[in-house]
Amino acid sequence: MASVSPLSHKNFSKPFSVICQTNDVGDCSNKQCVNTKQESKKWGKLVSTALATAAVISLSSGMPAVADLNKFEANTRGEFGIGSAAQFGSADLRKAVHVNENFRRANFTSADMRESDFSGSTFNGAYLEKAVAYKANFTGADLSDTLMDRMVLNEANFTNAVLARTVLTRSDLGGALIEGADFSDAVLDLPQKQALCKYANGTNPTTGVSTRASLGCGNSRRNAYGSPSSPLLSAPPQKLLDRDGFCDEGTGLCDAK
Repeated sequence: MASVSPLSHKNFSKPFSVICQTNDVGDCSNKQCVNTKQESKKWGKLVSTALATAAVISLSSGMPAVADLNKFEANTRGEFGIGSAAQFGSADLRKAVHVNENFRRANFTSADMRESDFSGSTFNGAYLEKAVAYKANFTGADLSDTLMDRMVLNEANFTNAVLARTVLTRSDLGGALIEGADFSDAVLDLPQKQALCKYANGTNPTTGVSTRASLGCGNSRRNAYGSPSSPLLSAPPQKLLDRDGFCDEGTGLCDAK
């Protein structure tokens, strides 16, 4: 590639402003105005050429291209050096084995995780929305504070997993194994919660919380309408809200304990 000599200071010193605004002003003729405009166009082309040349020189000097940016971020494994932040967005992870690994704050958006083994792994603060995890193994995994909405989790194994404060709205957990799983303060759609309560059992060995208690199963007052933090999908009528006390079924009034 031929080298390009730097622009001289002389080329930048010549003014190019239009000194004629209307035909009535006698400072310049129509011919002079045309010449001035032509010089302005030439100047614009010169600046564009210089910028394009500088961009080519910068890329050829070792600066990472935009296409390599995600790869660079993945290798650093952390935003500001915090957490793992590994990048698996839209990745093909079918039948992959990642046992007891750190995926804190990682990105699995729209990833294909079918029949993969993530048992014992940590996912605190990870993004898994729209991922497909059919028959995936999350036994003993820490999935607390993760975003798992709109996921396919049919027949996934959540035995003894921690899903505290996890967002699971519009996710399908049909046939999922949840013995010993902790769903404390997780955000669930009411129909999904009711389906899980039909067979929820066990106690989480890490938190000591009962699976049924974490889902609010059998509680006719608190969480009876699903997760309180999912107002659009499971909010009860205002008069029946009962978080800190009890409600009189006859009047619908609630008193704090």
